[in-house]
Amino acid sequence: MSDVDAFKVCTNCQHVWQDRESFLSDTTLRMEGYQVNFVNLEEGLFLFTHNIESCCSTIAIPAAEFTDLHDGPVFDENLKGKEGCDDSCLHTGVIDSCKAECECAYVRDVLVKVKDWPKHGEEEAR
Repeated sequence: MSDVDAFKVCTNCQHVWQDRESFLSDTTLRMEGYQVNFVNLEEGLFLFTHNIESCCSTIAIPAAEFTDLHDGPVFDENLKGKEGCDDSCLHTGVIDSCKAECECAYVRDVLVKVKDWPKHGEEEAR
């Protein structure tokens, strides 16, 4: 697989992640949050820091790359600014599930799954 076919290439240090599994399992990546796009949630961005001394670049990946990780309901209504909304989506660094029955809740669920993805070496340490 060439770099062109890779899941992601760091724009700063050119590190290549060939597939999503290797990206999510990489201990040098730190989940920073989600930058919402209320018009199209899948165009919102999951933000990561490539946490190595020579890089520390922010990597943005469209939420659509992770949507298939959601296995629960998807609600139709956006509750932003309404009763029951805790405004989690408005705060990029908040990486928590949303309890509201809002269309954004599934993205929050995926965000938590991505953040909690097992990293290389964690299985051996347990």
